[in-house]
Amino acid sequence: EVRLVESGGGLVQPGGSLRVSCAASGFDFADSAIGWFRQAPGEERVAISCISIGDDDTYYADSVKGRFTVSSDIAKNTVYLQMNRLEPEDTAVYFCARSSGGSCLGIYDDYGQGTQVTVSS
Repeated sequence: EVRLVESGGGLVQPGGSLRVSCAASGFDFADSAIGWFRQAPGEERVAISCISIGDDDTYYADSVKGRFTVSSDIAKNTVYLQMNRLEPEDTAVYFCARSSGGSCLGIYDDYGQGTQVTVSS
């Protein structure tokens, strides 16, 4: 059974940093691609980043490029999203998801439950 569990969300002040994690199980992690999505209140879920675990290719949406960094730890079956220079507009529930076919361009069928990130003073 595919399982993705996010953690590390919380409340942070504007300009601050936070790292969220995605612990994965139930599939070949080293041959997978994991995407990060976020959903703000009243808005649709949008993709913000992805990492292809096998070749370490990474992708970022323009809204987070230069501020967020995605990485993986194969030994721990975990993907991280380091978020710096956070802005109130980054407030959302953050989800990780597994892409089919091991590519960031695949279909994301399996999502975690999400972790809340709130950026506010």
